[in-house]
Amino acid sequence: LTQRSFTTCFGHVFDADHVIDEAILTVMRAPHTYTTQDVTEINCHGGIAPVRRTLELCLHAGARVADPGEFTMRAYYYGRIDLAQAEAVADIVNATTEAGRQAAVAQLGGALSGRIEEFRQRIIDLLVEVEASIDFVDQDIELVDTAEVAEFTRGIIADIDQLLATAHQGRVLRGGLRVTIAGRPNVGKSSLLNALLRANRAIVTEVPGTTRDVIEDVLTIGGLPVLLSDTAGVRDTDSPVEAEGVLRTRQAMAAADLVLLVVDSSEPLAEEDRQLLGALDGRPHIVVMNKEDLPKQVDAGAVAQLTSGVSVWVSARDGTHIQDLEEAVSSAVWQGAAGAAEHVILTNARHQQALEHSREGLLRAAEGAAEGRYIEFIAADLRDALAALDDILGKTPAEEIINRIFEQFCIGK
Repeated sequence: LTQRSFTTCFGHVFDADHVIDEAILTVMRAPHTYTTQDVTEINCHGGIAPVRRTLELCLHAGARVADPGEFTMRAYYYGRIDLAQAEAVADIVNATTEAGRQAAVAQLGGALSGRIEEFRQRIIDLLVEVEASIDFVDQDIELVDTAEVAEFTRGIIADIDQLLATAHQGRVLRGGLRVTIAGRPNVGKSSLLNALLRANRAIVTEVPGTTRDVIEDVLTIGGLPVLLSDTAGVRDTDSPVEAEGVLRTRQAMAAADLVLLVVDSSEPLAEEDRQLLGALDGRPHIVVMNKEDLPKQVDAGAVAQLTSGVSVWVSARDGTHIQDLEEAVSSAVWQGAAGAAEHVILTNARHQQALEHSREGLLRAAEGAAEGRYIEFIAADLRDALAALDDILGKTPAEEIINRIFEQFCIGK
């Protein structure tokens, strides 16, 4: 084939003398391709029949259907991308929100890999000095200062801790933020659910206790996937059905990443409000001061004394300031950090586990250096820490891990 790289030509797909379809042939030559190998693409019309027949002719001529993730695996094995970047390809394909897509694109571009590589090089630099003290102990070479080793190692640990702290954000991007709407009866919880969903999902009446079970729905807030739960009002009751609803409410609050505690701002703070605010101390939450369209009766100062959470004033009935609440939810996730596009975020449980293992090795090395242990033990701990980082990038690939990762890819990617 004499066609130049990165050019296309128009022609026809033939089965013997029969024209199957018009097609465009694209040629991309190594090494500047996705896999770094020669690649040829045939683009025909999108109907099922011509595509199927064209594929059959290619297979008959000796081609085969690619395995799941094979093209990305080839890109990894030929060194165009590392293992963390390869995993990002699947994350892009499976992204359901803009924030998730941005995080995956950043990882594919090498944001996470660059941070891990930085940790690796710092450990390698330290290992060079430590192992030189072991290899040349009988020569006139100054031994490494173990106090400096401990200090340098703790510096790496501190930076790894910063990256590990983003794992919660990453889990939210992949699995969604679990948000529970809670409060005493008739404060507007179901109205708030409907306002956030922009739909009449839950029944709203003036009768307290209308909601008896947890109602769930999914939406996107600030580019984040959110699993939103509306719950039964919390109060003392003799009704076994309502009591079961209250129990499920408390279970949903305990399992939530974020609780939206709704308070009726048109009434004085009730004892049930105080109990719920007290129960949320230390748990991520936002106090939603609902019914701001009515005359204010609640003591905002008393609410502030009972909670460390942010308060947002809204009217769920007419949708006033719902966007302010959404921004507060998004801020609660990012907690002052940059968004997914600018911030290196751990979105993969495998990466988190490997970083934790690396941290454990570094901590052992730092403690050993501070306590004056044998330098050989310190070197072994540093090598363990380095090996854990190598697992993230695939520099010392374990075949079982590699196969498990690429089995999750779609065919052809």
